[in-house]
Amino acid sequence: MSEHPIYDLFVIGGGINGCGIARDAAGRGYSVALAEMNDFASGTSSGATKLIHGGLRYLEHYEFRLVREALMEREVLWQMAPHVIWPLRFVLPFQKGGIRPAWLIRLGLFLYDHLGGRKLLPATKTLDLRRDVAGRPLKPIFSKAFEYSDGWVDDARMVVLNARDAEIRGARILSRARVTSARREDGHWLITTKSQRNGSVETHRARMLVNAAGPWVDQVLAGAFGRNNVHNVRLVQGSHIVVRKKFSDPRAYFFQNPDNRIIFAIPYEGDFTLIGTTDQDYTGDPKDVRISAQEVDYLCNAASEYFQEPVRSEDIVWSYSGVRPLYDDGASKAQEATRDYVLKVEGQDGEPPLLNVFGGKLTTYRRLAEHAVEKIADAIGEKGKSWTAGSRLPGGDFDATAAASVVVDLIKAYPFIQRHHAERLVRCYGTDAKQILGAAQRIEDLGRYFGGTLYEAEVRWLVEREWAVSAEDVLWRRTKQGLFLTPEEAKGLDIYLRMGAAA
Repeated sequence: MSEHPIYDLFVIGGGINGCGIARDAAGRGYSVALAEMNDFASGTSSGATKLIHGGLRYLEHYEFRLVREALMEREVLWQMAPHVIWPLRFVLPFQKGGIRPAWLIRLGLFLYDHLGGRKLLPATKTLDLRRDVAGRPLKPIFSKAFEYSDGWVDDARMVVLNARDAEIRGARILSRARVTSARREDGHWLITTKSQRNGSVETHRARMLVNAAGPWVDQVLAGAFGRNNVHNVRLVQGSHIVVRKKFSDPRAYFFQNPDNRIIFAIPYEGDFTLIGTTDQDYTGDPKDVRISAQEVDYLCNAASEYFQEPVRSEDIVWSYSGVRPLYDDGASKAQEATRDYVLKVEGQDGEPPLLNVFGGKLTTYRRLAEHAVEKIADAIGEKGKSWTAGSRLPGGDFDATAAASVVVDLIKAYPFIQRHHAERLVRCYGTDAKQILGAAQRIEDLGRYFGGTLYEAEVRWLVEREWAVSAEDVLWRRTKQGLFLTPEEAKGLDIYLRMGAAA
């Protein structure tokens, strides 16, 4: 057992909130450690619909503060990470006699356009689906639609980029390290972690502790802290299916279902369409969450109400499911529970404080982190001013509207790279793609070929710079190349990683 110096801050949880708080705090000069029990973004942060959005439907529940904050964040985050975030237009088909009248939709979209300081994203417009290409995949009963702007994000990459930047700024990042106990001792927190890889145990001391464990936030309070009967979060399961692409148009679709729920159909990884999400309460262990047969049927049926070509279960090439830890506000329906976040500081005078993070969403993670660090400053002293609004995540040091020119520049520097490969590398790594390709002058210089557009040089980068350990880490979180590799190719990557060939 080894012991480390006293940190200002120890963060439990390597999802978007934990990594965002660690990055913000480290950038202000706090000494920070973060422990994630599994891989980064292996829970809620990679199980969402992957949108940077204001939350149009939250207006119906009068969540104006949350929607305004989220709308304002869209362009801030796009500028911060233009490689993993990009703008997307959404088509909302309107049907007479639907659950929401046209005037209500127009009012919501007017507020959506004007509530959040939109500058770069284009405004809402009305479409005639009989003339617009967006109407072609839809049933002919849909003749009118509204088109509005939001954003798309590679969520798992967004998380790992925050972790990387926190480390660059001095934070100690512990991957696959479970917090087994946390107690107050001699004016500090004494935290014990156990490596999930080799079983090694470490103790850490910190002036303040942050519990940002997402769906496990109550489990951490019960397990590591020995508390019983804690119930702060309401777990809501959201599942998604991926099918061969249903439309060639670059726009996404927003569908309103008769049960008042909504789903999206979104262009995904070039060759696919992502359809989701479901909304149902979840009572099991978050690590065991899986899409159910009922959810598959629900998504297929809901999408088939709109698309001319039905969506069938046999069309599904991949599915994923996540659990959202919503703050339990006593709402009667899962889809009505607040998506806002709640930050609570505990600790008597003279005791080292604990900050619990409940709820939150991808779009507002940066503001959540700012508010969390403000509370940290109140508790243990201020060290620096807020700084992340004008910052860039690693690889994102180019203008938000210039991603295409970064691709062109990469192809000029590495003419042996095919365009679709260059586009994927830029969408994953931005300007860091050149570091991955290094001095390569031909495709063979990138090392072993694993399938899709995945080569050894990239896998080595992911192991050495981004904490990737398993084939799942590489194929489904750091990249989405799992959609393009055969089972035999995926097995080859798994054997390569297990043998430590990339170490």
